[in-house]
Amino acid sequence: MLVVEGLVKRFGGFTAVGNVSFKVDQGEILGLIGPNGSGKSTIFNMLSGTFPPTAGSIAFEGREISGLAPHRIINRGIGRTFQIPRPFRRLSIFENVALAGFYGQGGHSRARADQAAEQALGMVGLPTDRAARVDGLGAAGLKKLELAKALATGPKLLLADESLGGLDETEMDQAADMLRKIRDELGITIIWVEHIMGVLMRVVDRVMVLDHGEKISEGLPSAVSNDPRVIEVYLGTDADATQAAAAEKRR
Repeated sequence: MLVVEGLVKRFGGFTAVGNVSFKVDQGEILGLIGPNGSGKSTIFNMLSGTFPPTAGSIAFEGREISGLAPHRIINRGIGRTFQIPRPFRRLSIFENVALAGFYGQGGHSRARADQAAEQALGMVGLPTDRAARVDGLGAAGLKKLELAKALATGPKLLLADESLGGLDETEMDQAADMLRKIRDELGITIIWVEHIMGVLMRVVDRVMVLDHGEKISEGLPSAVSNDPRVIEVYLGTDADATQAAAAEKRR
């Protein structure tokens, strides 16, 4: 479904992503992990059209999309969430999601956008009452709203950016299960960037690890959890590395 080859992003003399290649098969959940500053968000920004690549290619369903504007990439079938939800506070929950649907696969049709909003809100468990306000949502609700907005665009590929941030342990498990449900019931392929490795490892099919903009490991969760290069990167910087290996053994 997605083929990325030799992806590079430079900002002046700084290389944020250097020669990264990977593939994602239809129906797969790929976990993308790495320390802060490793290039995860930069890759998401290139896949979603926010940043044009300095070099390399991105092919989605056999068509090159490198450098396309974000709205064109959404129309091709790639949706994304953001780490920090920033909904329109003056709009209701329903209106926030319908707006995303209107500019996504809804094709600028209010009726189709409303229908997409109904379906997306139902999938994530948020109220479809058109008067429900955003201000009543806590951290978990705002993360659900981000997912609903992305789903309303009608994606074939979902870029989920830190869907667990700010959640408690129970909410993390529920959010992780929701991503798997989105894949299983809607057939949406997912790339999931996350720092909470112990939860991510029990959901994803494969894992890719970045460090300083380069890919250092890729494979099944069990193999990546025991890769000496990954352990070296995370020792002392992320206690979840040990938790990830333990979680994998419990699977």
